Amino acid sequence: MFPARYFVFLLCLFLTLVSFILIFAWNVHFLWPFAVFTALSVTGVLDLSQSKHSVLRNYPVIGHFRFLFEAIRPELRQYFFESNQDGRPFSRERRSMVYDRAKNIEDVLPFGTELDVYDNAYGWVNHSINPKPETHDDLRVTIGGPDCKQPYSASLFNISAMSFGSLSGNAILALNKGAKAGNFYHDTGEGSVSRYHREGGGDLVWELGSGYFGCRAEDGTFDAEKFKTQAANPQIKMIEIKMSQGAKPGHGGVLPGPKVTEEIAEARGIPVGKECVSPASHSAFSTPLELLDFIARLRELSGGKPIGFKLCVGHRWEFMAIVKAMLKTGVKPDFIVVDGAEGGTGAAPVEFANRLGTPLRQGLSFVHNCLVGTGLRDDIKLAASGKLISAYDIAGTMALGADWVNSARGFMFAVGCIQSQSCHTNRCPTGVATQDPKRQQALDVPDKSQRVANFHRNTLRSLKAFTAASGFDHPSEFEPEHFYLREGNRAIMPASAALTWLKRGELLDEAHNIPAYSTYWEMAVADSFHPAKSLATAKALQQHKVGH
Repeated sequence: MFPARYFVFLLCLFLTLVSFILIFAWNVHFLWPFAVFTALSVTGVLDLSQSKHSVLRNYPVIGHFRFLFEAIRPELRQYFFESNQDGRPFSRERRSMVYDRAKNIEDVLPFGTELDVYDNAYGWVNHSINPKPETHDDLRVTIGGPDCKQPYSASLFNISAMSFGSLSGNAILALNKGAKAGNFYHDTGEGSVSRYHREGGGDLVWELGSGYFGCRAEDGTFDAEKFKTQAANPQIKMIEIKMSQGAKPGHGGVLPGPKVTEEIAEARGIPVGKECVSPASHSAFSTPLELLDFIARLRELSGGKPIGFKLCVGHRWEFMAIVKAMLKTGVKPDFIVVDGAEGGTGAAPVEFANRLGTPLRQGLSFVHNCLVGTGLRDDIKLAASGKLISAYDIAGTMALGADWVNSARGFMFAVGCIQSQSCHTNRCPTGVATQDPKRQQALDVPDKSQRVANFHRNTLRSLKAFTAASGFDHPSEFEPEHFYLREGNRAIMPASAALTWLKRGELLDEAHNIPAYSTYWEMAVADSFHPAKSLATAKALQQHKVGH
């Protein structure tokens, strides 16, 4: 006897036989069910004979439903079962907020919050009993240190790094046109400046990754002359060296030859159809001192434009080594962008996306503290990126030390992304993250560019209202004591108490005992990213200094 799991297969065989008989005994139209059941029966025979899928061998025919339901599982969850607070990495409520602001629809919340305000992860900013009038300032920050000859006035909210190649040409064009209309900047991502960036005409931050796209020599190293030529483009306002990104810190990449189209090759300065490798680390520098030499060189080659770098914080002594190199040489970047480990990308290994790198809140406060503790903070501006899409996100991040905020996925939503999470498949349903020409056509550039500008304008308008309600004239007035966190099940602390904050010049004292700082400072040296001492040796030496 056949087990019950074969029932559907046996039923298909039986119905195939019945429909075959009925073709001759009753009506020729039974040819159609005969064809269907024959196909299912053949499928069942193939399922039993194959060895790749054990589910299909044990459940011929019906086992295919398992793969069907698995394929549409994300859509089923999103459209039928997901609540307003469900959904990862962005909840439906947060996505809807972006969509409404992008469409100029009133983004109000009826009947109170659905968030659990007693959850351990809940944070908030306190309001003032004496709120201020909303400012008419357009909320900008000037970026450029003492050695910068062409400082740039940036919006407090900008488009974070997303390359042409990861995003479609139409998506890049819509983002850049929106940035031009709203007077904010668009980070190119490490794929360099494409024809779509240039056509949009918006302000650009040129991101320089380890592949040196746009200024790449034939052997993959940095080409100074190519850099100088491209950096002279007045559309490029700043240059950002990508040290690492939150979604996959410490990871390089390979662009297979078939994906190197003529347009991508043109933007990146690489041969059409040839595999292109982006190493995990830079070839232009290998020590903190060399990094600062590179920054000074780029500043000179660019005619004095602001030069900075982006990183997701990893080993603490490595960033402290860069700080020590700044103190030793006097060379400083004009800005640093801190990317949180919660940042996104089209594709990253699961372990990298989930378990590598420092989250934004801890990474940003650490970088801010290192600069304050060495007296360098006044000359270096700080930006932050990583799941930041709302006025609260901007205010809370500025309270922890940021001067401005960048957002990638927020502007992806504005341009039409529905979080289908199919970025790596080239089958993006909205034409945002694909190079398929037909799928790209679905993205209407004039409409989406206006939505990008709307989202930016309405988010800053909300930030102005949020700031005024907190009793401040400008978001730069938010401090750690205004940002509240829940510590454990009972304690409620402002960030000024929940996190460590250094005083100006504190790391320069001969002896200091600051948890999570002093020992790593002892390990860091200006001429290497490697620690000069082991953790145990540095801790013992630091305690000896404090004792004396």
